Amino acid sequence: MTTMTRPRPYQSYVYGYPHKTAYRPLDDRPLLTDLWAQEPTEALSLYAHIPFCEYRCGFCNLFTRIGAPDDLTGRYLDALERQAIAVRTALGDRPARFTAAAFGGGTPTYLSADELTRLCDIAEQRMGADLRAIPLSVETSPTTATTDRLAVLAERGATRVSIGVQSFIDSEAKAAVRPQRRDEVEAALERIRAARIPVLNIDLIYGIEGQTENTWRTSLQAALAWQPEELYLYPLYVRPLTGLGKLGTAAEEDWDEQRLRLYRIGRDLLLENGYEQTSMRMFQRIGAPSIGPGDYACQTDGMIGLGCGARSYTAGLHYSFDYAVAPREVRGIIDSYTRTTEFSRAEVGRRIDEDEARRRHLLQSLLQAEGMDVVGYRTRFGADPSEHFAAELDEFAALGWLDTAAGPSRLRLSAEGLAYSDALGPRLFSPAVRTAMASYELR
Repeated sequence: MTTMTRPRPYQSYVYGYPHKTAYRPLDDRPLLTDLWAQEPTEALSLYAHIPFCEYRCGFCNLFTRIGAPDDLTGRYLDALERQAIAVRTALGDRPARFTAAAFGGGTPTYLSADELTRLCDIAEQRMGADLRAIPLSVETSPTTATTDRLAVLAERGATRVSIGVQSFIDSEAKAAVRPQRRDEVEAALERIRAARIPVLNIDLIYGIEGQTENTWRTSLQAALAWQPEELYLYPLYVRPLTGLGKLGTAAEEDWDEQRLRLYRIGRDLLLENGYEQTSMRMFQRIGAPSIGPGDYACQTDGMIGLGCGARSYTAGLHYSFDYAVAPREVRGIIDSYTRTTEFSRAEVGRRIDEDEARRRHLLQSLLQAEGMDVVGYRTRFGADPSEHFAAELDEFAALGWLDTAAGPSRLRLSAEGLAYSDALGPRLFSPAVRTAMASYELR
């Protein structure tokens, strides 16, 4: 076998495909009524995006803004409700059943308790989602995970709360431009546990400047003390237009080695402490209830997104609103959204042809630890993945990224393949998506 040069492990955080930077304004601005006319509606996912935070972390390139002056949150919820009414109208008289819901951001719990109640009312009364009967995941932060807000979420059926801690070390939080103290984090975790929401997820980040193997273990042990049902371990990325992006980064090769070393320490520690790995990032406590949306639960076809920053997925089109990172641009998009009264058309998105659908299916399945059912792929697409992606799969095999013991009916990554997920994923992007991403104008 020819020896291949091992690629850099951290190239692109792959979550949704196609990436949002591949979206473009849609010339035909299709009616939502037409987009959803032939789509199955028996198992929909609902996502609501709340683009507000108390502060912007140095690594964050999400669609969010700091603060919400002049009753902006109220006006934003007004627009979100108008959008929900338009979308539900577009679905027509067909039965529409939601099987999962998530509130993300930004920080959904930036909203007050009364505003969170209104958000839940919109999901239930305008969209028809029975939040108490389906998994509902909500993101929060240490300072906004207050008792009154958590009480609303618990009463309305939240099954999972995800809190971005990133580090229990105050100096590391500061290095990540994240103004928090460990005592605030611990107090928030205590309030979340007191709310008795079934699944607690804690996000941690490795690769922060000044982080060592010992401090990484300290954060991991501090998180484990709360016995979270889930833990997500994220490699730090420094992207353009973010706070850290303006400061520059360390030597890439040294940083890659640091992150890969810390990833393996974190993975091994969690596996030794009763967790199983479900993807490169996600670890689930063995025996914990599996009632919160997983890695890609809100990335499947048949997803309806409400709000700026939310994407919607049909089989043939992924669509959203405009996207930006720079604060001024984000503020402008949010202000435009709050003034919008007509939500009957898709404005920005990307068409999904058969090739893109195959890539999406393979990518999202392969990046899960359980891998992909080859028979299911063949049933959907009429051939084995090796016929459609021979070159890519041959490369993965040569790099040792495929589990050779998985058998012919299961395409699964090896432990090394999971570690290199952020190098593997981009290799499945289509040439057209790569070109669109490369030509995207950052703003």
